[in-house]
Amino acid sequence: MKIDQFEDIIAWQKSRDLTVTLYQIFKDNRDFGFKDQIQRASVSIMNNIAEGFERGSDADFRRFLFIAKASCGEVRSMLYLAKEFKYVTDSEYSHLSNNAIEISKAISGFIKVLS
Repeated sequence: MKIDQFEDIIAWQKSRDLTVTLYQIFKDNRDFGFKDQIQRASVSIMNNIAEGFERGSDADFRRFLFIAKASCGEVRSMLYLAKEFKYVTDSEYSHLSNNAIEISKAISGFIKVLS
Protein backbone atom coordinates (compact mmCIF):
# COMPACT_ATOMS: atom_id res chain seq x y z
CA MET A 1 0.00 0.00 0.00
CA LYS A 2 1.40 3.35 -1.03
CA ILE A 3 0.81 6.24 1.33
CA ASP A 4 0.32 9.53 -0.48
CA GLN A 5 -0.03 11.86 2.47
CA PHE A 6 0.95 11.74 6.13
CA GLU A 7 -2.71 12.08 7.17
CA ASP A 8 -3.20 8.49 5.95
CA ILE A 9 -0.63 7.12 8.40
CA ILE A 10 -2.40 5.32 11.25
CA ALA A 11 0.29 6.28 13.77
CA TRP A 12 -0.20 9.95 12.85
CA GLN A 13 -4.00 9.63 13.19
CA LYS A 14 -3.69 7.96 16.58
CA SER A 15 -1.14 10.50 17.78
CA ARG A 16 -3.43 13.33 16.69
CA ASP A 17 -6.25 11.75 18.70
CA LEU A 18 -3.94 11.35 21.71
CA THR A 19 -2.91 14.99 21.46
CA VAL A 20 -6.49 16.23 21.27
CA THR A 21 -7.43 14.09 24.28
CA LEU A 22 -4.47 15.35 26.31
CA TYR A 23 -5.33 18.96 25.50
CA GLN A 24 -8.92 18.33 26.63
CA ILE A 25 -7.92 16.58 29.85
CA PHE A 26 -5.33 19.19 30.83
CA LYS A 27 -7.15 22.32 29.64
CA ASP A 28 -7.95 23.45 33.19
CA ASN A 29 -4.81 22.07 34.85
CA ARG A 30 -2.91 24.83 36.65
CA ASP A 31 0.44 23.01 36.72
CA PHE A 32 1.53 24.90 33.63
CA GLY A 33 5.01 23.38 33.41
CA PHE A 34 3.66 19.84 33.51
CA LYS A 35 0.78 20.62 31.16
CA ASP A 36 3.08 22.31 28.66
CA GLN A 37 5.56 19.42 28.71
CA ILE A 38 3.06 16.60 28.13
CA GLN A 39 1.20 18.56 25.47
CA ARG A 40 4.40 19.50 23.62
CA ALA A 41 5.61 15.90 23.73
CA SER A 42 2.34 14.64 22.26
CA VAL A 43 2.39 17.29 19.52
CA SER A 44 5.97 16.24 18.78
CA ILE A 45 4.83 12.69 17.99
CA MET A 46 2.41 13.71 15.26
CA ASN A 47 4.56 16.53 13.91
CA ASN A 48 7.68 14.38 13.58
CA ILE A 49 5.71 11.73 11.70
CA ALA A 50 4.38 14.42 9.37
CA GLU A 51 7.70 16.20 8.90
CA GLY A 52 9.61 12.98 8.31
CA PHE A 53 7.10 11.82 5.73
CA GLU A 54 7.22 15.14 3.91
CA ARG A 55 11.03 15.01 3.67
CA GLY A 56 10.61 12.53 0.84
CA SER A 57 13.38 10.11 1.71
CA ASP A 58 13.19 6.86 3.67
CA ALA A 59 16.34 7.74 5.65
CA ASP A 60 14.93 11.09 6.76
CA PHE A 61 11.55 9.54 7.52
CA ARG A 62 13.19 6.86 9.69
CA ARG A 63 15.16 9.50 11.61
CA PHE A 64 12.00 11.49 12.33
CA LEU A 65 10.12 8.33 13.28
CA PHE A 66 12.78 7.62 15.92
CA ILE A 67 12.23 11.12 17.30
CA ALA A 68 8.45 10.57 17.28
CA LYS A 69 8.92 7.27 19.12
CA ALA A 70 11.09 8.99 21.74
CA SER A 71 8.41 11.65 22.23
CA CYS A 72 5.88 8.86 22.66
CA GLY A 73 8.02 7.47 25.46
CA GLU A 74 8.13 10.92 27.03
CA VAL A 75 4.33 11.11 27.01
CA ARG A 76 4.12 7.68 28.64
CA SER A 77 6.61 8.74 31.29
CA MET A 78 4.65 11.93 31.98
CA LEU A 79 1.47 9.88 32.28
CA TYR A 80 2.98 8.01 35.23
CA LEU A 81 3.44 11.35 36.97
CA ALA A 82 -0.03 12.52 35.95
CA LYS A 83 -1.45 9.45 37.65
CA GLU A 84 0.70 9.93 40.77
CA PHE A 85 -0.27 13.62 41.00
CA LYS A 86 -3.94 12.66 40.49
CA TYR A 87 -4.14 14.81 37.34
CA VAL A 88 -5.79 11.85 35.58
CA THR A 89 -8.02 9.07 36.82
CA ASP A 90 -6.88 5.47 36.74
CA SER A 91 -9.19 4.92 33.79
CA GLU A 92 -7.81 7.92 31.87
CA TYR A 93 -4.26 6.82 32.63
CA SER A 94 -4.94 3.30 31.37
CA HIS A 95 -6.62 4.54 28.18
CA LEU A 96 -3.94 7.13 27.40
CA SER A 97 -1.05 4.81 28.23
CA ASN A 98 -2.47 2.03 26.06
CA ASN A 99 -2.91 4.49 23.19
CA ALA A 100 0.68 5.66 23.55
CA ILE A 101 1.90 2.06 23.53
CA GLU A 102 -0.11 1.35 20.36
CA ILE A 103 1.38 4.42 18.70
CA SER A 104 4.89 3.39 19.70
CA LYS A 105 4.36 -0.10 18.27
CA ALA A 106 2.98 1.34 15.03
CA ILE A 107 5.99 3.64 14.71
CA SER A 108 8.35 0.71 15.37
CA GLY A 109 6.64 -1.25 12.61
CA PHE A 110 7.07 1.64 10.23
CA ILE A 111 10.76 1.95 11.12
CA LYS A 112 11.26 -1.76 10.34
CA VAL A 113 9.56 -1.38 6.96
CA LEU A 114 11.87 1.52 6.08
CA SER A 115 15.04 -0.29 7.19
